[in-house]
Amino acid sequence: MKKVVVVVGIVVVLVVGILVLHRAKSNTPHSSSSSRSSYKNGVYDGSVANAYYGNVQVQADIQSGKIVSVKFLQYPNLDQTSILIAQQVMPYLQKEAIKSQNANVNVISGATYTSQAFIQSLTAALQKA
Repeated sequence: MKKVVVVVGIVVVLVVGILVLHRAKSNTPHSSSSSRSSYKNGVYDGSVANAYYGNVQVQADIQSGKIVSVKFLQYPNLDQTSILIAQQVMPYLQKEAIKSQNANVNVISGATYTSQAFIQSLTAALQKA
């Protein structure tokens, strides 16, 4: 029972964190100077980054000079809590990277290590593009 309460608490923190970040980001003007105008077409693997509870590695798919998808090749999955957290934040991080066309995404409260590792791995992938 205690484990269920902890997992539910983590999910609530993640959802609230995502909503707060989404609201803050939508009220913040975007600067195009941090976004590269064009990448080389191809599929690029990022470096493996330590997310404390496991590793994160992403793959960026570039078409017509733009990021069209970001796939997780590795994510923290050593226990049920890590899997739950990763499953909650991965779609948000992917969406934000495609939207911003760079690795400058907000770190998600409750998934700080995963977010930072995502940024590190995606940055390495985009440096190849």
